[in-house]
Order: sequence, then structure tokens, then C-alpha cells
Amino acid sequence: MNFLKLIIRAPRPNRVIDMPASVNRFFCRKGYAAITLFGHIFTGEQHDADRMNKGYTFTKNHEMIHLKQAQNTRNSWFLFYILYLWHSLLALRYFRKTKNAAYYLNPFEMEAYMHTRDLHYIENCGDKGACQWRTFARMSLAERLQLVKEHHIVR
Repeated sequence: MNFLKLIIRAPRPNRVIDMPASVNRFFCRKGYAAITLFGHIFTGEQHDADRMNKGYTFTKNHEMIHLKQAQNTRNSWFLFYILYLWHSLLALRYFRKTKNAAYYLNPFEMEAYMHTRDLHYIENCGDKGACQWRTFARMSLAERLQLVKEHHIVR
């Protein structure tokens, strides 16, 4: 799929009900199970994409939480990705303390990882969507690091 077409044709997050999964090894790098881009889930392996398309897995739940977060950021994919990048850049200074700190200390990832195994989390969020990331964003990086370690999110 052409990435430019993907961006141009992307529906607003609130118009996405279910995200299809497909294989794209360029977007889904080694070490990551999946990535959400503009209403699509990309995986590195075909069997993972098939599993997500057939049923609701923990990985799909994680990516659907990102969809709800995008809906919560003024229903804009661009604002979601700008904020995601901003929080990742802020967390870079902790890279010596934690491997992949920019990823694991990102408030969006913290919320998604903490609720990955709760398959009813999205339903329980209600109309306001997944907004716990805002609480994590107000925390200091040291507090986030402690919370991430307590919940065994860091691999």
C-alpha cells in the first residue's frame, strides 16, 4: 500500500470502527508486534495479521487503544502522531536508564500496555475515549519510569 495514499485517504479516527491488519515489514520493525498507522494495523508476519483479522487478540486490543487515543486527541491522526513524537523526544534523555525509554515512557504506550490484557477497556472508556495517557503525560519522567517498572512493562 502506498504510504501517501494511506495518509490522504485516512478517515478521521472516529469513523474507524475496526482496523484491518496487514503485513508490512518496513513499518513494523523487528522487536515490535504491530504498529497503527492512520487506521491500519501493520504486522511483521502474516500469521499475526490473520490472527488479528479473525479475532480480538491482546495485540489488536493494544492497537485499538491507540485508535481511541487518536479519537481523544481532537479526533486527529496528525495531532496524535505529533503528540506521540513529542512525548517520545522528551523521554529520550532516559535512554541510558531504560532500553527503548522513548517508547516505553511515552504516555500513549503506557496506557496501551497497562490495558493490553483488559479486552473490555475500550468499552469501559465510554464516549470520552482512552484518556489515561493525559495523566501519565503530567507525571515526571522519573515517576513514569517507576510506574513502568512496577507494572513490568519494560522488556
